[in-house]
Amino acid sequence: MSPVGVFAAGVASAEGRPAVAQPNAAQAEAILSGQARPGTTRPGTTRPGTSRPAEPGWGTVIATTVRLWTRRRLANPRWRAASVLLLAVILIGGVAIPLALSKASPSGQSASRGGSQASTGPLGAAAARRQASAWVAQQVNGDAVVACDPAMCGALQKAGVPAGRLLALGPGQSDPLGSDILVSTAAVRSQFGSRLAGVYAPVVIAAFGTGTARIEVRVEAPDGAAAYRAGLAADVGARKAAGAQMLHNGAIEASPAARRQIVAGQVDSRLLETLVTLSHAYRIDIISFGAGPASGVTPGVPLRFAEIAGAARGGHRPASLHALRAFLSAQRTPYRPSWVTTERIASRSVLRVEYPAPSPLGLLGSHG
Repeated sequence: MSPVGVFAAGVASAEGRPAVAQPNAAQAEAILSGQARPGTTRPGTTRPGTSRPAEPGWGTVIATTVRLWTRRRLANPRWRAASVLLLAVILIGGVAIPLALSKASPSGQSASRGGSQASTGPLGAAAARRQASAWVAQQVNGDAVVACDPAMCGALQKAGVPAGRLLALGPGQSDPLGSDILVSTAAVRSQFGSRLAGVYAPVVIAAFGTGTARIEVRVEAPDGAAAYRAGLAADVGARKAAGAQMLHNGAIEASPAARRQIVAGQVDSRLLETLVTLSHAYRIDIISFGAGPASGVTPGVPLRFAEIAGAARGGHRPASLHALRAFLSAQRTPYRPSWVTTERIASRSVLRVEYPAPSPLGLLGSHG
């Protein structure tokens, strides 16, 4: 009989049924070894005329039975391995079950949501703010006035944008007019609503983050959103026409990817005109204009940098990077690049020519 059966027999005796003799420790061991049955005694276990010793309680009998059962099973290697596995399961369950219960409780759900917001909400917004402020400090024209909410203005100052170029947007500022660039955060979108894109700043030139943490760098439209969109569309058409003519220039070579970008009107007007002017003095090879418009950027926003090198043709040595750099640095605004740096592409040294944001519209049309 199992320890549970022994315990049940004791309960039945307590309820008034015929009592069953309580086995002692020696009898419990005999039961487990199969040498005796519960409720019987072996002949000769007591001598006539002698009194039997006091019987132990049921708690002692159960404890002894369990101890002997465990000792016999642990003598078998397979049972030892199973015992170790069982102990590991118990320990893991002791940790996992309370954790699961805490997550299932209302207070556990609140803590989990709070932790998620702490790791993805504020940190995501802070990271987007850092990226946007660094981009504006590096890419935007040094004379441009930037409109921003107070937190974003603080981040821009830390990134190196002078306070005199910042227009703080708040309850006392009813519109962003007077700025060239508007940094759109959740606070700015809440303040201006649909007027942000529909009236003041219709074009996105860079975007960072997602959801409520998304930050957009927009171009302010002094004559209204409709006029700016019309000007952008006209500029794309002028870039396509100028690019088609540029590809017939025998002094300009371009990679297949660069040719596609030129034909599609994706290249900044300042780059197109400067490269054509450069080709009057040197043969040039255009390696790339970049990977194309970034995600979230308004279609038609031009690519503002190119990677170029001197082209060799007709047995002549290509122009040196030093000569190309000197020519580009001699240009005047708006055709003077903001950055001219040397880079390595594979085993080749090239110049990266970059212009600041935002790209001016109508340059090609003004030259016929």
